[in-house]
Amino acid sequence: MNHTRSILILSLGVCLLAQCGAVNSAVPHTEHTWQLSEGEQPPVATLDDASWLVGAWTGTAFGARFEEVWNPPSAGSMVGMFKLFNDEGVNFYEIVLMNVEDNTLSLKVKHFNADFTAWEEKGEFVDFRLVKKEPGAQHFSGLSFYRRDDNHIDAYIVMRNEGDISEHLLNYQRSK
Repeated sequence: MNHTRSILILSLGVCLLAQCGAVNSAVPHTEHTWQLSEGEQPPVATLDDASWLVGAWTGTAFGARFEEVWNPPSAGSMVGMFKLFNDEGVNFYEIVLMNVEDNTLSLKVKHFNADFTAWEEKGEFVDFRLVKKEPGAQHFSGLSFYRRDDNHIDAYIVMRNEGDISEHLLNYQRSK
């Protein structure tokens, strides 16, 4: 009985160590965003982990206002739309696709000017890969969403300008 118990405890310990090795080690990128450590793997995640984004949102970012809408998960993806605008008109649009690739979340963004000409080439897009997940937070490489409550989200995006990086806040408020 003691021998069997020892083997069970040893097996459990090996199992836990193996799981610990599979856990990702995200490190801070900026004050509110994260990136994976060198050689680390992204966390396992599903669309359900990000379903709290579903709905219609309004807010402020980059000195302007925005509207964003996320559809519920279906057919293995979530689709979102984003519009940044001010009193003079639209600054830009985004079409956003979130899906599961390699057992983790990928957030793909395609940008468009006010006249709907694309920023990226036809087959290109910006791909934010999930690097860390927490209850009420999803951290993609260079983009983090923090759920404050059912009606408020703070998002932080990292922007590069001539080699310098800066973090920008997007304040979300549920509109529907």
